[in-house]
Amino acid sequence: MNVITIGIAGGTGSGKTTITKRIVGEFGDDVTVINYDNYYKAHNDMTYEERSKLNYDHPDAFDTDLFLEDLKALKEGRSVNGPTYDFTIHNRSSQKILLKPAKVIVVEGILIFASKQICDLLDIKLFVDTDADERIIRRILRDVKSRGRTLESVTDQYLTTVKPMHEQFVEPSKRCADIVVLGGGHNIVALEMIFDRIRNHLIQ
Repeated sequence: MNVITIGIAGGTGSGKTTITKRIVGEFGDDVTVINYDNYYKAHNDMTYEERSKLNYDHPDAFDTDLFLEDLKALKEGRSVNGPTYDFTIHNRSSQKILLKPAKVIVVEGILIFASKQICDLLDIKLFVDTDADERIIRRILRDVKSRGRTLESVTDQYLTTVKPMHEQFVEPSKRCADIVVLGGGHNIVALEMIFDRIRNHLIQ
């Protein structure tokens, strides 16, 4: 199967998931999404309080070896049972998610371009660049509503790990991108360019 892999990176709340959903909405079953967020390392040996203090915005927080193994399998046309992550308990869930091979594989994650091994498996690399104030507002709303966090905990995490790790790892990784998408999923011109590239791939 002729497969194209599209990496979508960018800071927290930048609009990566919006673009991913637009691609899936446009091309349906021709797309499989593998999300780097599901590959946070499991910490069953720690208490909730201990897990909540970990730095989840550093590349070492991820099980990159497993991620690479699963991504390679998908590119080779094999299904995988990928992990899922429960952000409400800061730990990997016992549930698995079946990822099926497709002609288009979308790889989404804040830090995917910080790994040369992941970049080497991507055909197109998109970096979603959105204003920092807008990103933190989106993160606060998401974490409070969907992940059971308090405003204080979200703010503290942002200042202690998210912001400094963004400056150290995420922002520099933008240099690896083929295309920088300003404004996230609201950038219609960029989306149409991406859609056209995918359409051209699918008719080959």
